Amino acid sequence: MKTSHRTRSVGQWRLAVFLIVAGSLVVAACGSKASDAKTGQPTETDGYRGMVIMTPWEKPAFTLTDTSGTPFDFLKETEGYVALLFFGYTYCPDICPGHMALLAAALKELPEDVSSRVKVVFVTADPDRDTPERLRQWLDNFDPTFIGLIPEGQRAADDISRRALKSLWAPIMNEDLGGGNYAVSHPAVIIAYATDNLAHVLYPFGVKKDAWVHDLPNLVKEGGKEQ
Repeated sequence: MKTSHRTRSVGQWRLAVFLIVAGSLVVAACGSKASDAKTGQPTETDGYRGMVIMTPWEKPAFTLTDTSGTPFDFLKETEGYVALLFFGYTYCPDICPGHMALLAAALKELPEDVSSRVKVVFVTADPDRDTPERLRQWLDNFDPTFIGLIPEGQRAADDISRRALKSLWAPIMNEDLGGGNYAVSHPAVIIAYATDNLAHVLYPFGVKKDAWVHDLPNLVKEGGKEQ
């Protein structure tokens, strides 16, 4: 895979679009106080350090094949867990490995009673190149518990992404880099579904490890309710 800066420019463009659109739907809840999206007034809560969705999203229903060749029912297999859903690809030079590395590092810092209640689900946006073997090996570089799912085609990944990201969705697309190489434009955000099966928080590329360490125990214990 060459000219990684092209992939980076695509990812940064998608992140910029996400942050602009997200302003009307989510609120950054960093520091000691968060702001109410409707009034703009501070609330008496430590909140989450991701981007809080003011009207939580329902967890989408879909079944895809995992890296062992077994069907994975997303709703059923993540029931009672915090599910972190991300759409990416193994040839990504920055966004995907960045997210996975931070998550893996954060989970290692958390107590087992928290980390064992978190499932990281990675749906490849590049099923033509991300074979089960390649995806499994790539995820194992970060954490062997990370779940890799492979749609039948990129259109199937895009459809799930559309249902998961709702009004923040933008299509997954390939960008020709020449010589048979291509970059994949994909969402740069991780969706966090709490134990109540609702997405309460989003984590765009660039979020710090400390945000995960702070938020994951609360997502597990509070079921998505702000502290």
